[in-house]
Amino acid sequence: MAAELMGIDVAQGGAVALLALVVLMVLTGRLVPRRTYDDLLKERDTWRLAHTESEAARTKERAQTQELLELSRTSAHALQALPRMGMDDEEVDAR
Repeated sequence: MAAELMGIDVAQGGAVALLALVVLMVLTGRLVPRRTYDDLLKERDTWRLAHTESEAARTKERAQTQELLELSRTSAHALQALPRMGMDDEEVDAR
């Protein structure tokens, strides 16, 4: 049974076919050096950590905003409940 990979019969070509296959895999990005792979993993982990920290900060900010909104509603209700002093038109004109 002939092993055919990407349309190339590897058994008939021998070392040349194997070398061509390796070069083709490197050029298409299917085969990458270990250092490149490790760099990509490190970068992925860095971005993942940054995203996690960002989401934690966003959650904290959202909670603070909710608390501030509740305080502002309470203050608005307290100010609206205060008795208002009415000013007559004559008093305004006298000034």
